[in-house]
Amino acid sequence: MTSAHLAAEGFEAQLREELRRLGVAVRAEHGRLFVCEDAAAMPAWAANSWLDAEEIAIASIGDAASKLRAIQRNWAMYAPVHVRRAALIQERLPHVSAKPLVFPAEAPTAPLGSWTLLAPDRLLCAARCASPFPNGEVAFVEDREGPPSRAYLKLWEALTRLGVRPGPGARCLDLGATPGGWTWVLASLGAAVLAIDKAPLDPKVAAMPGVDWRGESAFALDPASVGPVDWLFSDIICYPARLLALVRRWMEQGRVRNFVCTIKFQGETDHDTAAAFAAIAGSRLFHLHHNKHELTWALLR
Repeated sequence: MTSAHLAAEGFEAQLREELRRLGVAVRAEHGRLFVCEDAAAMPAWAANSWLDAEEIAIASIGDAASKLRAIQRNWAMYAPVHVRRAALIQERLPHVSAKPLVFPAEAPTAPLGSWTLLAPDRLLCAARCASPFPNGEVAFVEDREGPPSRAYLKLWEALTRLGVRPGPGARCLDLGATPGGWTWVLASLGAAVLAIDKAPLDPKVAAMPGVDWRGESAFALDPASVGPVDWLFSDIICYPARLLALVRRWMEQGRVRNFVCTIKFQGETDHDTAAAFAAIAGSRLFHLHHNKHELTWALLR
């Protein structure tokens, strides 16, 4: 069975290495799209994965559009080559709205396929994809007044993709919180937030209802001093192995129900530690559109 994985822009090398480590045979590279023989793998560095992809011979622009419409209604185009011809085909397909989301709106639920022209007379398409967003790219109506940094967009996207979020009554721990972008998101949702960072929060965030700050190191924090929490969040800048040790310590304590953490790579990509995160039972590892050289790991229970 054929699958195809679209690398996040600028991270082709990371996806290529991840596929190699997963033992997935890459049949061809088409721009950022890796056409593979193994349909089961869901690599973290893929912005989108095309499931059960198929090649279709086409005789014309109209024939291509007709064959895609016969499969389903909604399609997103990826066109690294044959751009004009691909655009003419897409023009004959139903329009897919890609308006920016107003958080906390839900992710789209309508089926969205992906397609590309491999050659002027041959296309590759998949009616089912891992991401509900065109090419895995999600945009939000941004808040340019409230949050103290743009890091809030990562958490918006993570919670949207996970389909769950803390709300009123939830107790959240935000490690390495300053200046407070993630704390701002959580407090805006009505959650109670304990923000941990040696540096103080942005004053506007610190003044939000439900926010409490402790001037401590996230790595020295004793879980027993915090008590049970519904969510642990971390956007700490640290080496991945150190974050993994921190997460395992909190898991062993049994005081956290849900985790959402950013794994930040400094210099070379630490594929071994990323694989260790991915191996944690029941967890998810993925690259957000708003991630840079980093991955997001989540464990929901």
